[in-house]
Amino acid sequence: QVQLVESGGGLVQPGGSLRLSCAASGSFFSITGMGWYRQDPGKQRELVAAFTSRDSPNYADSVKGRFTISRDNAKNTVYLEMNSLKPEDTAVYYCNAKIRRRSVYAPADYWGQGTQVTVSS
Repeated sequence: QVQLVESGGGLVQPGGSLRLSCAASGSFFSITGMGWYRQDPGKQRELVAAFTSRDSPNYADSVKGRFTISRDNAKNTVYLEMNSLKPEDTAVYYCNAKIRRRSVYAPADYWGQGTQVTVSS
């Protein structure tokens, strides 16, 4: 069983900072990508930042220069440092990992339970 456990959401004032963490645990062969998505009620889930098959991460245009994604491969953990937060960053943030359960399996998408980020004065 693979689990993604997120932490670090909360309420912050505009201009403030938060750091999200997501750790993958369980039995699997490899992680081919990890990242963060967010979703507002009534809207589609959107990419925030993610490591894919390339070393350089992808960022949504709306967060470039403010958010930084990083990872610790030894801990199977991905982080999202969010600075200069704006009210429009308010959403539920979901961790995503593309995990290969066995060497012969194709990678599958796994999702965390979501963590609320609210930016408000």
